[in-house]
Amino acid sequence: MKTFEDDALRSLLRIAVDDNYSPALFTRKLNSREWQELHSVCIKQLMAGVVYRAICKLPKEQRPPLNLIFQWASEAETVKGHNKLLNEEAARLTELFAAEGRKTAVLKGSANARLYPDPNMRQAGDIDLWVDGGKKSVLALMQKMGYEIEEKDLISEHHVHLHPVESDVTVEVHYRPSSGNLNPFSNAHLMRFLESEIQNVEKVPEGFNVPSIKFALAMQLSHIQRHFLAGGIGFKQLLDYYMLLLHSTESDRKEIASQLSRFGLAESAAALMWIMEYMFALDASKMLCKPDKRRGVKMLDEVYAGGNFGKHRNSPEKEARTHFALRWLKRRIRSVRMFWFAPAEVLGHEFSYWRTFIRSIPFRIKMRRVSIWDIYQQQYDHSKKA
Repeated sequence: MKTFEDDALRSLLRIAVDDNYSPALFTRKLNSREWQELHSVCIKQLMAGVVYRAICKLPKEQRPPLNLIFQWASEAETVKGHNKLLNEEAARLTELFAAEGRKTAVLKGSANARLYPDPNMRQAGDIDLWVDGGKKSVLALMQKMGYEIEEKDLISEHHVHLHPVESDVTVEVHYRPSSGNLNPFSNAHLMRFLESEIQNVEKVPEGFNVPSIKFALAMQLSHIQRHFLAGGIGFKQLLDYYMLLLHSTESDRKEIASQLSRFGLAESAAALMWIMEYMFALDASKMLCKPDKRRGVKMLDEVYAGGNFGKHRNSPEKEARTHFALRWLKRRIRSVRMFWFAPAEVLGHEFSYWRTFIRSIPFRIKMRRVSIWDIYQQQYDHSKKA
C-alpha cells in the first residue's frame, strides 16, 4: 500500500462514519492522479459509497476533480438504490417464510447497514437469510414453496441459493446460522452458542428480522477469520465490525471476550482490534481484547493487497486462463504461509478442504470437471453471454 492511500483512506473513513470527526483533520491535498488511485482502491474494497459521504463533507478545494466527483456520486446513488432493493426483498422474504411459520433473520448485509450513520452508504451484496428448522426441514419447505434446489448447492453444509428469485437480488437461504470455524473442536463450541443466540431475533422498521449484536460479534468475527485464512477479506467487513463494536454493550463485549479462546477466535480478534484502533481510532473500552500489532499489520496488508474477499489479487480473466492445478497449488501454498497466524484454524482449513474434496468427487465426475471452481466459472461466463 502507498502511504498517501493509507493516510487518506484512514482519514476519509473516520470522517464518513464519525460525525464528530472534523473534516478539517483531513490535511492532505491530493492531486488528480492520487484521487484516481484512491478511487480505484475504494472500488476494489466496495467503499465508494462510504468514502463519497466523507468527500461531501470536505472543503471544495480539497475535493477530487469535478469529473471524478460526478462518477463517484453516480456510484454512490447506485449503492443507495441497491440497498433499497435488498431491504424490500428481505422484508418480502421475511413475510413469506413467516406465513409458513418459520422464524428468519438477515445475517450481515442489511442488518449491518442499519448501524451506519447513513444506512445507504454501505455497498450491499446479496441477502443472507437464516431460516429456522435445520437443513432437511428448510430444504423440504423451499421445495414445497416452489423453489428449485440445484445439485451444486448441496455441496454446502450451511446454505443454498434461492431459485428462482423475484428480483435481481442473489439470495442465500441459510439453515445454519454460520459457516463456522474450520477447526472442528472450536467450531462445536461456537455453533452451540450461535444456534442458541440466533433465536433472539428482533423485527426492525425495515420489515425484516435481525439477530442480536452479541450474536453478530461472534458470528462475523468467525466469518472474517474464515475468509481471511481461505482467501481474503476487505474493508467492508472491517468497517462492519467497527460498527458492531460501537453499537455493542459492555455486557455483550465481556461475554464474547470471555469466549474468544473457546471459540477459536483469539488470534483473529487481537489482529482485528489493532486494525480497529489504527484505522478507526476505536477506543480501548470498546475492544474485545488487547490488540496484536504483528497479526494486525499482516491482516491489513492482506486486505490492501487483495481487495474485497481477496478477489483483486488477480483479474477474473487471468484466473480463468490459469490452469486449475496452478490455482490449486497457489491456494495450498497460501494456506501453509498462514499457518503462523492461527495454527489450529489453518490445520482445520486443510482438513475441511480435503473432506469437501472427497465428498464432492461424485459431483465432479457427473459434471466432468476436476475443479469445482471451473464449474462455477463456466456458469458465470455463460450468464454473462446470455
